[in-house]
Amino acid sequence: PTFKRIIRNQSTENFSGLPYIYALLNCLICTWYGTPLVSHDNVPVMTVNSIGAVFQITYIVTFIVYADKEKKMRMLGMLLGVFGLLAIIVAGSLQIADRATRWIFVGFLSCASLISMFASPLFI
Repeated sequence: PTFKRIIRNQSTENFSGLPYIYALLNCLICTWYGTPLVSHDNVPVMTVNSIGAVFQITYIVTFIVYADKEKKMRMLGMLLGVFGLLAIIVAGSLQIADRATRWIFVGFLSCASLISMFASPLFI
C-alpha cells in the first residue's frame, strides 16, 4: 500500500526510506553469509536474501524517484553507505583465514543487521 500511494501521489510525502535501507543492508549481509566463501550448504539463504535485496533496491529506487531533492540526496548517501559497509564487511571477513571463525563473525553481523532491520521503524 505504501508504494502504491507514493506512485499514485508521485510523492514520498512523510514516509521514511530508512526501513528499506536497513532491509537492504540485512539482505546483502545475509546473502554474503550464505555464500560458499562463508558457509557450507547455505545456498537457500543466499538465494532468498539476494531476491530480497533486489526487491529492496526496487523499493529504494522508486522512493528516490518520487522523493524531494533533500530526501533524494539523503537516500543516495545512505545507499552509498550500505554498499561501502558491505565492501568493508566482505574485505574484512575474507581476511579471516579460518572458515569457522569467518562463519561466526559474518553470522554475528547478520544477526545484528537483522535486529537493526526490525528496529528501524522505531527510529522514524
